[in-house]
Amino acid sequence: MSRLLGGSSARLLIRDVLPNVVGPVLVVGTLDIGSAVLLLAGLSFLGLGAQPPAAEWGAMVAAATQYFGNWWMGLFPGLAIATVVFAVNMIGDALRDHFGPRSLERPGR
Repeated sequence: MSRLLGGSSARLLIRDVLPNVVGPVLVVGTLDIGSAVLLLAGLSFLGLGAQPPAAEWGAMVAAATQYFGNWWMGLFPGLAIATVVFAVNMIGDALRDHFGPRSLERPGR
């Protein structure tokens, strides 16, 4: 409609497209953070991440597999991975609920 009224392309993008794109981009971005954390931890578990002076959760879990008697060496980095992924996914789920099309409807209709 704004194009028919003589609006520029920049105005069309900022006023009509951007508000409809921000929500889905935020949701996908937060859900991809959890995937990235799992991917990074998996690669560092296999030895393909940062080298030993750098502390990575996957490398800590991999090092703990040599010490089964010391169960806490692998438990706490694993819990840290799970907690971060769970928290980021919950944030993404809340953003999806907030920006979803059902949340924009008026109650009573």
